Amino acid sequence: MLIAYQGVPGAYSEMAARRLFPGCKTLPCETFDEVFAAVEKRKADRGVVPVENSLGGSIHHNYDLLARHALTVTRETYLRVEHALMALPGTRLQNLRAVISHPQALAQCSDFFARHPQTKAVAWYDTAGAARSLAENASLPHDAVRVGALASEAAAEIYGLKILKKKVQNRTDNYTRFLCVARAAEKLPLEGPFKTSLTLVPARNRAGVLHAITGVFAARGIDLTKIESRPDPDNAFDYRFYLDAVGSAKASPLKDALRDLKPLTRELRVLGSYAKAALPRKGRS
Repeated sequence: MLIAYQGVPGAYSEMAARRLFPGCKTLPCETFDEVFAAVEKRKADRGVVPVENSLGGSIHHNYDLLARHALTVTRETYLRVEHALMALPGTRLQNLRAVISHPQALAQCSDFFARHPQTKAVAWYDTAGAARSLAENASLPHDAVRVGALASEAAAEIYGLKILKKKVQNRTDNYTRFLCVARAAEKLPLEGPFKTSLTLVPARNRAGVLHAITGVFAARGIDLTKIESRPDPDNAFDYRFYLDAVGSAKASPLKDALRDLKPLTRELRVLGSYAKAALPRKGRS
């Protein structure tokens, strides 16, 4: 099975893909848009994308892509994110003047930069991409021996970099949630728990419609684990909502709730039902 992900080898998305599909082959893509396109155009069997981080919040662009593409969410997983500070062999921590990485990774390691004011955080397009750029000495902000990168330990091994410090992130309980997208739904396991992702646009000109929508779930005791709003690009100052509900869309009570939601919305789409993943226990990835 070929799994598309955004980034280069050693990226956290690649690690998530291998967790969801052990032994799979992976297809690196430059952008998240390319991941969705690769699945739609049958260049890959599945795609794995991050949708939210426990510290940095939602990755809004990927929620927009879920609504824009006719793909189905089939699986989820959580990955503990542990950033390692790496550099070329021979580089010393006290000599670093810049550290490159994805902006979210830099923000998650802000305590390190507060303790090392001589070292500047420099935004890069990707964590593993930062490691690769450092190894290739590509467009670096300083001499290579004065630059470090924040990425996974796997990236350090792949690109021959020396780890100067492990677990640089501010908090140890730093998780990213990943979703798998496919062209068709997978058969659900015989037993749950299950989760369903859906997107909707409320009906216009109805007072209290959002309260009524959430009330449909509350009346049936359905747990909503996420509610996310995004601007509707086709209608100024209207909003599209993304919800995660516990249960399968093909079984009661969620099936009944979806039926009752239809008159309250002008668009309602189930993005997918899948097995509900558990957060890793502390101390484990």
